Amino acid sequence: MGRGRARIAVAGIVAALALTAVGCGAESHSNDPRPQGPLRVSVTITTKAVTVQPRAIAVGQARTQQIPQNQNHAQPPIDSDGPVSVAIVVANQTRSDSRLVLRGPRSSTSGPIPAGSPGTLQADLPTGTYTIAAANIPGARPGKLIVGPYRASSENDVLLP
Repeated sequence: MGRGRARIAVAGIVAALALTAVGCGAESHSNDPRPQGPLRVSVTITTKAVTVQPRAIAVGQARTQQIPQNQNHAQPPIDSDGPVSVAIVVANQTRSDSRLVLRGPRSSTSGPIPAGSPGTLQADLPTGTYTIAAANIPGARPGKLIVGPYRASSENDVLLP
Protein backbone atom coordinates (compact mmCIF):
# COMPACT_ATOMS: atom_id res chain seq x y z
CA MET A 1 0.00 0.00 0.00
CA GLY A 2 2.91 2.35 0.65
CA ARG A 3 4.26 1.82 -2.84
CA GLY A 4 0.87 2.69 -4.40
CA ARG A 5 0.77 6.03 -2.60
CA ALA A 6 4.37 6.77 -3.60
CA ARG A 7 3.56 6.10 -7.26
CA ILE A 8 0.51 8.36 -7.08
CA ALA A 9 2.59 11.11 -5.45
CA VAL A 10 5.32 10.81 -8.12
CA ALA A 11 2.67 10.84 -10.89
CA GLY A 12 1.10 13.94 -9.35
CA ILE A 13 4.45 15.75 -9.20
CA VAL A 14 5.23 14.81 -12.82
CA ALA A 15 1.77 16.05 -13.92
CA ALA A 16 2.22 19.34 -12.03
CA LEU A 17 5.63 19.91 -13.63
CA ALA A 18 4.19 19.14 -17.07
CA LEU A 19 1.36 21.64 -16.58
CA THR A 20 3.83 24.28 -15.38
CA ALA A 21 6.00 23.76 -18.47
CA VAL A 22 2.97 24.02 -20.79
CA GLY A 23 1.92 27.31 -19.14
CA CYS A 24 5.15 29.04 -20.11
CA GLY A 25 4.62 30.98 -23.33
CA ALA A 26 6.88 32.84 -25.70
CA GLU A 27 8.45 36.04 -24.39
CA SER A 28 8.09 37.90 -27.70
CA HIS A 29 4.91 38.48 -29.66
CA SER A 30 4.47 38.99 -33.38
CA ASN A 31 2.36 42.12 -32.82
CA ASP A 32 4.76 43.86 -30.43
CA PRO A 33 4.88 46.84 -30.72
CA ARG A 34 1.39 47.47 -32.04
CA PRO A 35 1.07 50.05 -34.81
CA GLN A 36 -0.06 53.54 -33.95
CA GLY A 37 -3.80 54.13 -34.09
CA PRO A 38 -5.08 56.74 -36.55
CA LEU A 39 -4.79 60.33 -35.35
CA ARG A 40 -7.80 62.62 -35.70
CA VAL A 41 -7.72 66.14 -37.08
CA SER A 42 -10.76 68.42 -37.14
CA VAL A 43 -11.20 70.84 -40.03
CA THR A 44 -13.85 73.56 -40.25
CA ILE A 45 -14.57 75.25 -43.58
CA THR A 46 -16.08 78.74 -43.44
CA THR A 47 -16.34 81.42 -46.12
CA LYS A 48 -13.27 83.15 -44.62
CA ALA A 49 -10.89 80.36 -43.61
CA VAL A 50 -10.13 76.68 -43.25
CA THR A 51 -9.44 76.02 -39.56
CA VAL A 52 -7.31 73.00 -38.59
CA GLN A 53 -7.23 71.58 -35.04
CA PRO A 54 -4.73 70.46 -33.85
CA ARG A 55 -2.26 72.26 -36.08
CA ALA A 56 0.54 69.76 -35.42
CA ILE A 57 0.36 65.98 -34.97
CA ALA A 58 2.97 63.27 -34.31
CA VAL A 59 5.32 65.82 -32.74
CA GLY A 60 5.24 64.09 -29.37
CA GLN A 61 3.08 61.89 -27.24
CA ALA A 62 -0.63 62.36 -27.82
CA ARG A 63 -3.08 62.35 -24.95
CA THR A 64 -4.87 59.01 -25.05
CA GLN A 65 -7.16 57.01 -22.81
CA GLN A 66 -5.03 54.25 -21.37
CA ILE A 67 -5.83 51.19 -19.33
CA PRO A 68 -5.58 52.03 -15.58
CA GLN A 69 -2.32 50.24 -14.83
CA ASN A 70 -0.59 52.14 -17.68
CA GLN A 71 -2.10 55.60 -17.16
CA ASN A 72 1.06 57.08 -15.62
CA HIS A 73 3.47 55.58 -18.14
CA ALA A 74 4.56 57.03 -21.46
CA GLN A 75 3.52 55.40 -24.72
CA PRO A 76 6.38 53.33 -26.13
CA PRO A 77 7.71 54.82 -29.39
CA ILE A 78 7.90 52.82 -32.60
CA ASP A 79 11.10 52.79 -34.62
CA SER A 80 9.44 53.71 -37.90
CA ASP A 81 9.84 56.40 -40.50
CA GLY A 82 6.62 55.35 -42.20
CA PRO A 83 3.58 57.57 -42.67
CA VAL A 84 1.08 58.25 -39.90
CA SER A 85 -2.55 57.33 -40.48
CA VAL A 86 -4.71 60.46 -40.18
CA ALA A 87 -8.49 60.69 -40.07
CA ILE A 88 -9.55 64.22 -41.02
CA VAL A 89 -13.11 65.09 -39.98
CA VAL A 90 -14.50 68.07 -41.91
CA ALA A 91 -17.40 70.41 -41.13
CA ASN A 92 -18.47 72.46 -44.17
CA GLN A 93 -20.20 75.48 -42.62
CA THR A 94 -20.73 77.30 -45.91
CA ARG A 95 -23.64 77.40 -48.35
CA SER A 96 -21.54 75.86 -51.13
CA ASP A 97 -20.58 72.27 -51.80
CA SER A 98 -16.83 71.74 -51.54
CA ARG A 99 -13.95 69.26 -51.41
CA LEU A 100 -11.01 69.24 -49.04
CA VAL A 101 -7.67 69.53 -50.87
CA LEU A 102 -4.55 68.40 -49.00
CA ARG A 103 -1.19 69.49 -50.47
CA GLY A 104 2.26 68.62 -49.16
CA PRO A 105 4.72 65.71 -49.34
CA ARG A 106 1.66 63.60 -50.19
CA SER A 107 -1.44 65.18 -51.75
CA SER A 108 -5.03 64.01 -51.49
CA THR A 109 -8.57 65.23 -52.17
CA SER A 110 -11.74 64.30 -50.33
CA GLY A 111 -15.02 63.33 -51.87
CA PRO A 112 -17.76 65.94 -52.18
CA ILE A 113 -18.73 67.66 -48.92
CA PRO A 114 -22.24 69.10 -49.23
CA ALA A 115 -22.99 72.57 -47.88
CA GLY A 116 -23.67 72.57 -44.14
CA SER A 117 -22.61 68.92 -43.81
CA PRO A 118 -19.74 66.87 -42.42
CA GLY A 119 -17.23 64.87 -44.41
CA THR A 120 -14.08 62.81 -43.91
CA LEU A 121 -10.71 62.25 -45.51
CA GLN A 122 -8.46 59.34 -44.52
CA ALA A 123 -4.81 59.62 -45.51
CA ASP A 124 -1.40 58.15 -44.63
CA LEU A 125 0.84 61.19 -44.29
CA PRO A 126 4.64 61.20 -44.11
CA THR A 127 6.46 63.84 -42.07
CA GLY A 128 6.13 67.34 -43.48
CA THR A 129 4.04 70.51 -43.72
CA TYR A 130 0.66 70.36 -45.42
CA THR A 131 -1.73 73.00 -46.74
CA ILE A 132 -5.42 72.22 -46.37
CA ALA A 133 -7.73 74.19 -48.67
CA ALA A 134 -11.40 74.15 -49.63
CA ALA A 135 -12.17 73.75 -53.33
CA ASN A 136 -14.95 75.97 -54.73
CA ILE A 137 -14.66 78.46 -51.85
CA PRO A 138 -12.22 81.11 -53.13
CA GLY A 139 -12.45 83.42 -50.08
CA ALA A 140 -11.43 80.69 -47.59
CA ARG A 141 -7.82 81.13 -46.45
CA PRO A 142 -6.10 77.68 -46.40
CA GLY A 143 -5.11 76.05 -43.12
CA LYS A 144 -1.81 74.45 -42.22
CA LEU A 145 -1.04 71.02 -40.73
CA ILE A 146 2.38 69.89 -39.51
CA VAL A 147 3.06 66.14 -39.31
CA GLY A 148 6.05 65.29 -37.15
CA PRO A 149 8.28 62.21 -37.03
CA TYR A 150 7.02 60.78 -33.70
CA ARG A 151 5.27 57.42 -33.88
CA ALA A 152 3.91 55.67 -30.77
CA SER A 153 2.71 52.14 -30.18
CA SER A 154 -0.99 51.81 -29.38
CA GLU A 155 -0.41 48.88 -27.03
CA ASN A 156 -1.53 50.86 -23.95
CA ASP A 157 -4.59 52.46 -25.57
CA VAL A 158 -8.12 51.48 -24.67
CA LEU A 159 -10.83 50.55 -27.20
CA LEU A 160 -8.53 49.76 -30.11
CA PRO A 161 -8.69 46.46 -31.97
